Amino acid sequence: MARKPRTHYEGALYHVITRGNNKEKVFEGENEKEEYLRIIKKYKERYKFKLYSYCIMDNHAHLLIEVEKTPLSKIMQGIQQVYTQRYNRSKNQTGHVFEQRYKAFLCDKDSYLLNLVRYIHQNPLKAYIPSGIKYEWSSHMEYIEQTKKILTDKKFVLGLFSEDKKKAIKMYLDFMDIEETIDISQIRNEKKGLDKIKEEKKSNQLKNKMSYEDLKKEVCKVTGINEEEIMLRNRVQRFVDIRKSLVILSRKYCDISNKEIAKDLNLSESSISKIISESQNVAERIKVIIEHFEDDK
Repeated sequence: MARKPRTHYEGALYHVITRGNNKEKVFEGENEKEEYLRIIKKYKERYKFKLYSYCIMDNHAHLLIEVEKTPLSKIMQGIQQVYTQRYNRSKNQTGHVFEQRYKAFLCDKDSYLLNLVRYIHQNPLKAYIPSGIKYEWSSHMEYIEQTKKILTDKKFVLGLFSEDKKKAIKMYLDFMDIEETIDISQIRNEKKGLDKIKEEKKSNQLKNKMSYEDLKKEVCKVTGINEEEIMLRNRVQRFVDIRKSLVILSRKYCDISNKEIAKDLNLSESSISKIISESQNVAERIKVIIEHFEDDK
C-alpha cells in the first residue's frame, strides 16, 4: 500500500522524531551529534525552514520545524540521506541507519508551539542525563545564551514571552518549570517515582492496562498542564483536545466505565460515548497528543 503523503502548506509546523534503526545508537558520540547538526544547518540555509527547537539523543532526535515553500519530506530526505552516507562511511558499513520513515506530527502553532519546545528541551531530564536541562545537544542552551551554537529561530519563541530579551529568558525558564541549576538528588527521587509507575506498567503488560489516575498524570505531563486544568469545563480548544485525548486513551489502557470518566471530567456520559464513537476520525491535533503519550509509553 502506498504511503499517505504528508500534509504540506507554507507555515506548517511539525514535531519530527527520527530514530535509529532497531533503536540503535546512531548519535552516540559527540562527532555524530555535531555532524547531524551541521547537516541540519546546511539544509536550513538551503530550504529556509525555521527550526524552533531540537534535542539530539543517542538513538533518536527531536526537531521542531516550520516549513516554507519546500515540503518537509524533501528537507528530511536530504538530511537523513546525507547523514546515513557519512555515518556508514565512518563505520565502514552499509544499510539502513534510521527507521524507514521518521515520525512527523503536524501541530497547531498557536496552541502547541511553546509546549512542544518545553517537551523537547526536557527530554534529557526524562532520560536522567546528569547535565539535565543543560544537555549540550539541546537547543535549550541557545535559548539561555550559554552556547556558541546558533541554529534555532529562538527570537520568535522568546518574543512570545516578552520583547525584552532578559525578561523573556527569565519567563522562558519559569515556563520550563525548572531552575538553571539542577538538583540531581531531586531528579533521582523523581526517577524512583517514575520507576514505580514503569514497574506497574510492566506487571500489567499482558493486559496492557494502567490505572486511570496514572494515565491522567502522564497525559498532563505530556501536554504541560496540571490535573485541575484538565477537568475545567471550558471551550478553549487546547483543553477540549486534551480531554478528548484522555477519554480515548482511557478506553484503551484503563478498566474504567464511561460513567466514571464523565464524573471525573465533569462531562455527560453521552459526551464520553460520542468522543469514543468518533475516535477513529479525530482531528490531527488530538492525534498529536495521543501519539506523544504512546511514544513515551
